[in-house]
Amino acid sequence: MKKTIYFLFTKSVGLYINVLSFLLPEKATQLAYTLFSEPRDGKLSKDNLPAILQETEKETYHHNETHFQTYTWKGNDTIILLAHGWESNASRWENILPYLRKSGSTIIAIDAPAHGLSGGTEFNIPQYAAFIDVLVQKFNPQYLIGHSLGAKTCLYYQSNYPNNSIEKTVILGSPSDFKIILNNYIEMLSLNSIILGGIEAHYLKHFQLKLENFSGKVFAANIQTKGFIAHDKDDTIVLFEEGKKIASTWKDSVFIETSGLGHSMHSDELYTKISQFLFE
Repeated sequence: MKKTIYFLFTKSVGLYINVLSFLLPEKATQLAYTLFSEPRDGKLSKDNLPAILQETEKETYHHNETHFQTYTWKGNDTIILLAHGWESNASRWENILPYLRKSGSTIIAIDAPAHGLSGGTEFNIPQYAAFIDVLVQKFNPQYLIGHSLGAKTCLYYQSNYPNNSIEKTVILGSPSDFKIILNNYIEMLSLNSIILGGIEAHYLKHFQLKLENFSGKVFAANIQTKGFIAHDKDDTIVLFEEGKKIASTWKDSVFIETSGLGHSMHSDELYTKISQFLFE
């Protein structure tokens, strides 16, 4: 019953946007983009933070008329920066933290745009990468770990922001081709070609990005640092082939195939391998 209601709701929204596109195409495109880029989950409350985040040093940074939140587990001079994915927040790293903290490192987790305690209503990778760059410039982390769209943001960052501090990057469950994500959204709402073209034009105008080049595979080809790429064969959110695409162009990387973990990729065995990659 819930699936039927959701199906009818999404198709009704799509029909409204399609009709609007013939009357007010710019307004219709903006509505479609807003629905596409605004997360519906992942926000946090300062008064009710998950326990794992309550024990951290918290700091808010301001950048380009918005703000973003970080959480730090203090350690030694080795810095690890963590970037979560879509409709999540910094608490998603709770399971891997014991493995990372064994090294004595300082660990910094960031809330993505419009997630956790960070500001804004829109998530986009270029803005997320700009947030990461603020922290890289300040803390010079040696290691970067990302999950899902946070992982793709790490790829985008490494490809577009030159830096000398990051030595190794861990990519978990990352999508590669942005067009697949967008086409899935277009298909879900049955949106017409006017909207598809309008969204593509929006990315070109605001982010100087052609969607065929907005690809993890393309980004990875430009990365010189060591990479650890892991993807689960049973991932129903981001297909396994997406991880293989990224690995195919990243020269100095290892690809780990997991099974039964789904998109979350929580596993003691995987976390042990990540620790070995980073610290041994």
